[in-house]
Amino acid sequence: MMAVSSAHVPAPDLVRPRRALISVSDKTGLAALAQSLSDRGIELVSTGGTARAISKAGLPVRDVSDLTGFPEIMDGRVKTLHPAVHGGLLAIRDDDRHRAAMEANAIVPIDIAVINLYPFEAVTKAGEDYPTTIENIDIGGPAMIRAAAKNHAYVTVITDAADYPRLEAELEAGGGALTYAFRQDMAAKAYARTAAYDAAISNWFAGELNCETPRHRALAGTLKDVMRYGENPHQTAGFYVTGSDRPGVATATLHQGKQLSYNNINDTDAAFELISEFEPQAGAACAIIKHANPCGVAIGNSLAEAYQKALACDPVSAFGGIIAFNRTLDEAAAGEIIKIFTEVIIAPDVTPAARDIIAGKKNLRLLTTGRLADPRAAGLAAKTVAGGLLIQSRDNAVIDDLDCKVVTARSPTATETDDLKFAFRVAKHVKSNAIIYARGGATVGIGAGQMSRVDSSRIAARKAEDAAASRGLSEPETRGSVVASDAFFPFADGLLSAVEAGATAVIQPGGSMRDDEVIEAADKAGIAMIFTGTRHFRH
Repeated sequence: MMAVSSAHVPAPDLVRPRRALISVSDKTGLAALAQSLSDRGIELVSTGGTARAISKAGLPVRDVSDLTGFPEIMDGRVKTLHPAVHGGLLAIRDDDRHRAAMEANAIVPIDIAVINLYPFEAVTKAGEDYPTTIENIDIGGPAMIRAAAKNHAYVTVITDAADYPRLEAELEAGGGALTYAFRQDMAAKAYARTAAYDAAISNWFAGELNCETPRHRALAGTLKDVMRYGENPHQTAGFYVTGSDRPGVATATLHQGKQLSYNNINDTDAAFELISEFEPQAGAACAIIKHANPCGVAIGNSLAEAYQKALACDPVSAFGGIIAFNRTLDEAAAGEIIKIFTEVIIAPDVTPAARDIIAGKKNLRLLTTGRLADPRAAGLAAKTVAGGLLIQSRDNAVIDDLDCKVVTARSPTATETDDLKFAFRVAKHVKSNAIIYARGGATVGIGAGQMSRVDSSRIAARKAEDAAASRGLSEPETRGSVVASDAFFPFADGLLSAVEAGATAVIQPGGSMRDDEVIEAADKAGIAMIFTGTRHFRH
């Protein structure tokens, strides 16, 4: 049954706080805040280490045990779970029955609750053991936060040290009183914080228990940036970070350039996830992304060479694109990039000389991540649908780990095999239906996002023809190339389209009812074909 007060008293606009309960794990800004509150005559009540820190700052502080008349027990597990605390937070000040209950039980009102929680997220991020992680699940903190937030008609709850200056400013503006609008705002933030905290705990448990589809799944993030707009100017958007230590656009350092847009972030994430497929020790690699699809990917002896090879695949689409590198951005590569308009560069690091070159293009965003992402790492990917969420494990299949089989009479040559593996790495990051032509460690034609695999093959071949014409080549570089498909060819026509474009070898997952027909067509055309057994649909 829903509990409803019989008082129905409207919340007052201004409340003058006389008592503050402070209990924080993160003591950033604590001394200054405590000093400010104490200077205003607000009594400070605190717990354990927080009380000691306030006392050390030379400020009077009342221990919560004095308030409750009960000692902290069980290594501090039980200290604020007491009617004296929760009654002080939850009492409706203008309700006669509540006031009578407070007087009868010697409960004093608590007007401000400054609380942040045990660092559960940081502990799990650090990979601490199971018992340590369990001990960092806060119980009293969330209970007090929720109680204070519920009673925001009278109580102000602060859960973020970043809001300490605002609390002080509000007290100053209100002559020592706090407005209802401010209390509402802080209450909303408080519930969002406890929701995110509980989400972190529930997801950690799901991982520990290997539960891939728990009955309830909560996802949470912390606002990093308010976007100027979303995918389109009439849409609003915010960029939220989850606290994951996976390197990428969410954790990168922005060295220069204006704020990243919604589309910039989406495309930069796609670029960095793709380039992370290429280990730096195996060669320099570059990926150029446009609208979340690669328009050119290549490996080379240097970043500059890799960039030039990637650009040659589709120089028209590369204009205004996102560029990702798998190594520290150097001077030579930077010098090549600035020759055309580019939106974003992302790399593990950048040399001082390269940074100076990029600085000449003030609107060009430069991001560094410190390291590449692990393409084999487990994780979750989420997508919204009307009325729900689709949540799946990250596609962490890597071509080097797959059980590849040659299914044709002819086996690919060593050179073809290298290009086939390269092309299949790229196919993993191209929107379905995906067709990738590759030659000499570079994409030479990419077909993405078509309803028909044959159309993707034809588009990729046509782009290769356009690129060849722009460079004055006598024929497109699909002649003598290999081709990768993200999923099986349902009919032989898709494969024959690739053969028509000049491909000599094919890599695809296999698994079609007509695999035998496709293999027969490949043998008849004299091309080699590999089945990977793993599909890479990307929608």
